Amino acid sequence: MAFTIKEASERLGCPAHTIRYYEKEGLLPYIKRDKHGNRLFEQDQLDWIRLITCFRATGMKLSVLKEMVDLALDGDSTIPQRKAILNQYKEDLFRRQNELAEALDAVNNKLSIYEDIEKGRVPSESQLLIKMEESERQQT
Repeated sequence: MAFTIKEASERLGCPAHTIRYYEKEGLLPYIKRDKHGNRLFEQDQLDWIRLITCFRATGMKLSVLKEMVDLALDGDSTIPQRKAILNQYKEDLFRRQNELAEALDAVNNKLSIYEDIEKGRVPSESQLLIKMEESERQQT
């Protein structure tokens, strides 16, 4: 069953202009058109757009996606290269995931400090900053 760009957009939750852009950039080869020139998408193309959207949400560059498409068009002999690209990207994602986990820990720690300040268990941050400023003035 073929889907119009409007139907594809609705099914994917992806704006039609984004789908057109992906096609223009060469990420959607072999999109068929009806007799009026309207794009027609098959389910496997919707699945690929969904995957592109997922990769883009992680920050994957269009140039990397284009490289993957070009390699795929060259056939199964390029699977090792495509795997290498994805394995490298996976490592980058793990690194970013660790950085985000560390940032989340810092935010949670700060929220805990604010809770302690509100409950009077630790001095106000404002007081600490004033003391730091006074110390800095004394040193200069």
